[in-house]
Formats: sequence, structure tokens, C-alpha cells
Amino acid sequence: MQRHGGQILVDQLVKFGVRRVFSVPGESFLAALDGLYDAGIDNIVCRQEGGVAMMAEAYGKMTGQPGVAFVTRGPGATNASAGIHIAHQDSTPLVVFVGQIRAQDTDREAFQEVDYKSMFGGLCKWVAEVNQTERLPEYIARAFTIATAGRPGPVILSLPEDMLSGLADVPDSAGPLVELAPTLHTIAEDTLTWLSGFERPLVVVGGAHWSAEAAQDLATFASTQNLPVALGFRRQDYLDNRHPNYAGDLNVGVNPKLAQRVRDADALLVIGSRLGDIETQGYSLVDPAKPHCAILHVHADPNEPGHVYRPDIAVTADAVSFTRALSRLPACNAGWANWAANARADYDTWKTPQETPGDVKLEKVIEWLSETLPQDAILTNGAGNYAAFLHRYFVYKSYGTQLAPTSGSMGYGFPAAISASLEYPDKTVVCLAGDGCFQMTLNELSTAAQHGATPIVVVVNNGRYGTIRMHQEKHYPGRVSGTMLANPDFAALAQAYGGHGETVWKTADFAPAFERAKTSGTFAVIELMVSEDALSTNLTLSGLAKP
Repeated sequence: MQRHGGQILVDQLVKFGVRRVFSVPGESFLAALDGLYDAGIDNIVCRQEGGVAMMAEAYGKMTGQPGVAFVTRGPGATNASAGIHIAHQDSTPLVVFVGQIRAQDTDREAFQEVDYKSMFGGLCKWVAEVNQTERLPEYIARAFTIATAGRPGPVILSLPEDMLSGLADVPDSAGPLVELAPTLHTIAEDTLTWLSGFERPLVVVGGAHWSAEAAQDLATFASTQNLPVALGFRRQDYLDNRHPNYAGDLNVGVNPKLAQRVRDADALLVIGSRLGDIETQGYSLVDPAKPHCAILHVHADPNEPGHVYRPDIAVTADAVSFTRALSRLPACNAGWANWAANARADYDTWKTPQETPGDVKLEKVIEWLSETLPQDAILTNGAGNYAAFLHRYFVYKSYGTQLAPTSGSMGYGFPAAISASLEYPDKTVVCLAGDGCFQMTLNELSTAAQHGATPIVVVVNNGRYGTIRMHQEKHYPGRVSGTMLANPDFAALAQAYGGHGETVWKTADFAPAFERAKTSGTFAVIELMVSEDALSTNLTLSGLAKP
């Protein structure tokens, strides 16, 4: 039976169990939109392609299955690149279908023509253009396989308009590959034997491939061996932060005592993490040329160990399987109790709120959220100094509760919150955003309204790009340039889109405002009017400006 390319594409998505796609419509993929018409797949129509890619990326983070995005050619593709970069740096499975000009017009610089292989080559795992309608099932199956294999990441498929509207009689390919997970028992035993030869080992866990079961396995392993565990940047939900062996997270504003603990460690067991720029504070905690400690690096991509740090031992395995094997080993009683207890004590001291200036104290707001929200509530954020308050003061209690970009992309938190609310409509979803961060994607308020998403956005309004202002005052004191913001009334804006909006001027007013937002039955924006003097968890503008 002959089908047009758009129908072949969508039928293949059904084979792969796709339930939801994110898009901004374009004339370059009308046939795919026609295929989606009665396919039973939700098409979440967004307001800009950056939001499309970020929502799809968040879906990939939450489910472990590729998020799927459709964007049109030229400007649509370039807009989507921000979300594609997030998926690349965060190791998130993502498949992006990009419209393309007719194949017969290639290399004429036709309307909105872009060479996607050149454009996206360094941003994703694979870029391909499908030039034959009958090969769509082959390309799509390969795209889904590559997106999830080894280190997950984004894949781009370019769809020429005439190919997509063309007819072909071709069978669908089979669904996802079925893989058997290795036991890794003997490798885990060897790892523990290796670790037992050190006095101050530190376990660092991050990267992709994680689950609620893996979080429990990590907790069991840490308890059994009494080892301190540090989590990678924005992977704080990989272990219940209340666990006695949790030592904190290696984020941008890292606990100085945890940073020193990395320096003092005589061995690092790195599971899943790339041990990248942020985790090592610009590669300063561990010198790539001459590491001060032994390293055993476990990663699903065999090319990653040795990429920056040459480990003493490299293991090619996904973090879930390897942690499962570790959790089943008996205690080796290597005498790490004091080392682990001191690491936990440092974390407990660090998460004790430090007062900031102003009538709205963000540290108290985060503390209230941490103590009040359900344990399965999902917290999202983008980039900015406001996020440091989450890292420091919010206690993540279960896996799947943190959605944030390790790429440091502004504007991510709100699209991610919409995606999370659609995926888990019965869970509380809270987005923390700076005033600059929120304005990058707040146009997606319309998407939330159209599709019934109900996240609560807490906007931290200090009237500036606070992170850049902080660096500006450190390097060029008193010379303020390009960091001030003119903001709308965020609460009124939410109401204009049909949601709930409130402005909070005092800390005590936040809790009742949040409860009203939660019971409003719609999306909500709570604007916090914080002091311009509060730059971060431990820095003030007035303090930096002192001679």
C-alpha cells in the first residue's frame, strides 16, 4: 500500500512508542502534520522552536526515551539549536525532524536553505538528510538507535519537502532494539578491591542512564561500603540528599569544603559522569595533565575515559548496570566511616541557610519549598545565580525531581516545566527562574494555556542579569554595562494569558501565595521582588563594590 512520506514517518513513530511530539508548524513538513492528524500522538504546538527543542529534551530526560521535535527549515532549525545544544551537553536522547527545501533545488540557496550537516555537525551525534521516501523507516530506526546508544544525545533528520510528500510502498521497520543488560559482577568486585587500597576515596556519579532503581542501588552501595558520594552538576536527584553518605553536588557554586575534599581524595570512582568542566571547577580540582589521585572511570561511551583525564582503570558500562552490580557486593570494611561522616557534616553545614538582604529572602523560600513540597514534586530551572539557591538549599529526595540544563542554558526551566506537567499532570511542578531567564521563553505561557499544563513559576526579580553583574563587579567594578533589565509585571502577564499571578514583597507572604497558586487549577506565576543587593547565596552587590 502506498503512503506519502509524512504518513510513513508517523507510522514509524508509532512503532517506536512515541506518545507526544513538540512542534512549531511549517510548510516544509505539511505531510508529517497530515500524518499526525489521526495517529493518536499528542502534538504540543509551541510558540518558538527553542521551546520546542527544550520541551522535547526535557521529555527525553524524564523518560529515557528520545524526545521528538518537529521544526521547519531555516529559521526554525536555527531557533531549535539552543535545545539541541542542551541535549548534547546533557547526554539526553532527542530526535529532531527538520524541514528542508525540495531536493531538486539543493545548492541554489533556495528560500530558507541550510546545509544541516554543516550547521549541526558539532552539536549532535548524527545528522542525515533523507532523500528517498522509501528509506524513511530505515533512517528513523537508525536515528532512534543512535540517540539512545552509548552516551545518549541528539540526532537530526533533514526532510526535503518533495521527499516527504512523495509516495512509496514500503514496510515499517521493527521497533526499538531489545538489549540484555550485563551483570558486571566480577568487574564490580574488581572495582571494590581496587577501592579498598585507598584511604580517602570519593564516589562521583552523574551523566545519563539513571532510574529510581539505580538511585536505590547507589544508596545501598554507599551504605554498605560507607563511602561518601558526590553528585554531578544538576544530577542532585540521583541519590536522596538525606542519605547519610551524601556529600553534596559538584555545581558552579560548589561547597568549598566539598571542593577541598575532591583535592584531598586519593581515589575517585567516577560513574557515568564525564568529570567535566563544572564538576572539576574549570579542571582545577583535578589537573588533567597530572591528576593528584587515582581514577577509575565508568562510562557508556568507550571514547569518554581518557578524553580529558586518563584513568588508571576504564570500564565501558552504563551507570545503571554498574551501580546495580556494586549494590550486590558485601561490605569490604575498609575503614572509611570517619571520612564519610565528615563529608556529610560538611554538607549539613553548607545547606544551613545564610541570610541575604531584603524583605524577600530567597534562601527561606527555597527552604520552605524543600520542607513543604511532596517528595515527588519536580523542580526545574534554567541558568543564573538564583539557581545556586536551589543547589544549596533544596533537598532532593527522589529520582526524577530535578530538570535542569548542565549546559547552563538560560530559558530552559519554563519549557521543561511545561513538558513535565504534561507528562505528570498529577505531580506538583515548580519552575524557579530569574527575571532574565524567564523572559527568554515566557512566550510559552500560551503553550501552557493551550495544552493544559499547570506548572508554578517562581520568578526571582532583581532587575538585572545577576550572574553577569556579579562577574562584572569582580572584573570591572563600577562599570555597569549591559546587565540591567526592564521587566514587565510578571503576575499581570500570567493573568493576561489566563493563568494565576501574584507578586510577593515579603518572605512571609510567599507560602499563602504558593498555596493559592496550587489550588488555582491553572498555571501560575509568583513574582518575588528580591533585593538588588543580593547577588548570590553568599555575595552582595554592596560587598563587592567596597574598595
